[in-house]
Amino acid sequence: MIRPSRTVRVLAAVVASGALLTTAACSGDGGDGETRSAEVAASPKESRAAAPAARQTTTPAGDLTEEGARAALITEADIEDDWTQVDDAEKWRDSLLIGDVDVDDFITAEADAADCQRLLDGLYSEELLGKPSGASALTGFTQGDSRLLYQVAAYDRAELDDSMNWLESLPEKCDQFTATASGGEERTVQVVEYQLPDEGDERQGLEVTVQGTVDGSPATLTLDIGVVRVGSDALTVTAGGLNGGEKDSVEAALQQGTERLKDVLAGRTPPASPTS
Repeated sequence: MIRPSRTVRVLAAVVASGALLTTAACSGDGGDGETRSAEVAASPKESRAAAPAARQTTTPAGDLTEEGARAALITEADIEDDWTQVDDAEKWRDSLLIGDVDVDDFITAEADAADCQRLLDGLYSEELLGKPSGASALTGFTQGDSRLLYQVAAYDRAELDDSMNWLESLPEKCDQFTATASGGEERTVQVVEYQLPDEGDERQGLEVTVQGTVDGSPATLTLDIGVVRVGSDALTVTAGGLNGGEKDSVEAALQQGTERLKDVLAGRTPPASPTS
């Protein structure tokens, strides 16, 4: 078994999980394009992570409605490049992110293992911050073999604060570990923090990479993740694929999306084109 060593923070972190790397990650275009993935009917187990303590910050200017959530969604113009918006992003599921964490392989056992489990389950279910408590909307874009999923939603404030604290802890708790697919293949997973533009009330950027094989050939899935909190609402962007991450697009989506959300909460109509 591969047991990659950690930094000074931890001696080792090895995860045994179900299926974590298949081409479903980002090889499909969510529409008519050819996909190299196998559909997985199973759902990941419920997250077992204990939430960290809440933070005290500001509240939004107004309540997010379903109409407002849809108005706060970005468009192709907001992220430029060659992204194409799709109609079925809510059906996207990356079967390679399903997995069970083996707590015996963690120095701090259940605590870190549960946090890594929650990360994998949240990425798979597209509910990284948990279930919204109010209005929510999502949209998706494809560019070659890469995908970008954009979500805006209202959350219980205390739970959202807990989730932001949890995200901040992941680069240390889950910096590198091993996952085992249902067929027994071992993959190396790494979680690294990266800085986002100074948007919203609070923000967190993460890069998650999974090294394994696809169709018998070595492959690396890279997902860049950006979360911005605005009061009790949050924007979540996940983008990348087998050809690498999409940090620039994540940042552009969050910059334009934060302004759109602020407009909606203030009772204004977001502009049809990016503001800058």
